[in-house]
Amino acid sequence: MDKNEIRELMRIFDKSDITKLKIKEGDFSIELQKGFESNVSYASAPAPMMPMPATMPQVAPVVAASAPAMGGEASINAAPSGLNIKSPMVGTFYKSPSPGAAPFAKIGDVIRKGQPIAIIEAMKIMNELEAEFDCKILDILVEDGQPVEFDMPIFLVEKV
Repeated sequence: MDKNEIRELMRIFDKSDITKLKIKEGDFSIELQKGFESNVSYASAPAPMMPMPATMPQVAPVVAASAPAMGGEASINAAPSGLNIKSPMVGTFYKSPSPGAAPFAKIGDVIRKGQPIAIIEAMKIMNELEAEFDCKILDILVEDGQPVEFDMPIFLVEKV
């Protein structure tokens, strides 16, 4: 399966009444599940916890941020003072590749297409988000280590 097929599958799954789906195709397999059942605990800097919806999609690793495609990629919508790059999944937002490392992007930075801009950790998997177009970071809308939800705005950018 290519990333576009995965995105489309996730979009259809999210809109359906199905709560769990597992697909295996050769060496590739993907599991999707709505709802959250976990006994995993996270240790990180204290961050305000946001209430999570009763049915939130959980997905296998997904590719980087992109223009309006599937929910597996960040979608971009016009905003009054720029474009929003939205979270492609539910997880934890990280500005840098590791604790103490320089952030991928800072306010005012000009980012090139394909350049990493953040990491979203989902189900213990680090998913690197990449810019889908050249842009300037106007604002970072979430804090490092903050939980993010699917389709939540995380960056405010301006195309360059």
